[in-house]
Amino acid sequence: MVSATSDVPWPHLRHLAREATHLAYAPYSHVLVGAAGITTEGTFVVGSNIENASYGLTLCAECSLVSDLVRQGGGRLRALAVVAGDGEPLAPCGRCRQVLYEHAGPALEIDQGDGRATLTLGDLLPHAFGPDDLPTRSTP
Repeated sequence: MVSATSDVPWPHLRHLAREATHLAYAPYSHVLVGAAGITTEGTFVVGSNIENASYGLTLCAECSLVSDLVRQGGGRLRALAVVAGDGEPLAPCGRCRQVLYEHAGPALEIDQGDGRATLTLGDLLPHAFGPDDLPTRSTP
């Protein structure tokens, strides 16, 4: 499913994401990643990847963005742009898709770059498990 929401400030989100790559800490992979999003209330949030020598503790840019979202008081993410140090779009990894689902849901619009239709998180993470599933799956 593609979306064509015209009121999302994609050029600004891409700019913020590209700027966030300059704040990334990536001494191991040397892949700088920045992410920028906008909430349903119009608040901008950003993040950049933060690597760790143990690799498994590396924090992706999207997870850093969610930390910024919570730091600013929360809300629901509406749209997201993720770019590498070269400025080109990246798709969120599987872990990040799950983290984003918690704070956005399946309707989150994800930038694919100039001239390309956006995707939704539901497109990238079909049949996701989320907070609404917890009450229906617990043992009585």
